[in-house]
Amino acid sequence: MQKMRRIWSALAVCALWLLVFMPSLALAAKKGAANVVIVADTRRLDGIMLWWAQMYNDSHLYFTILTIIIIPVVGCIFGVLADIVMSHIGIDLKHRSLAEH
Repeated sequence: MQKMRRIWSALAVCALWLLVFMPSLALAAKKGAANVVIVADTRRLDGIMLWWAQMYNDSHLYFTILTIIIIPVVGCIFGVLADIVMSHIGIDLKHRSLAEH
């Protein structure tokens, strides 16, 4: 019960701190804010790198979706290739005995 009181007290202190200090921080940041445009430099790119940079510049949504799809696919491909290489050099990961037991 004492532990729960400490947790609730800590949460109350955090909430109070957020209510007191966060609005002033938000107002301080608002005064100097400026619009920032983030783009990829495509001047010296060609091929697939140019296509990738142009996709980033045109649509961050399509770029994000494609990135989310590509990363696991490439990870699976690298994992399969690593398994093949390890099996060729003699490391057997499929039939191993647990040394911890």
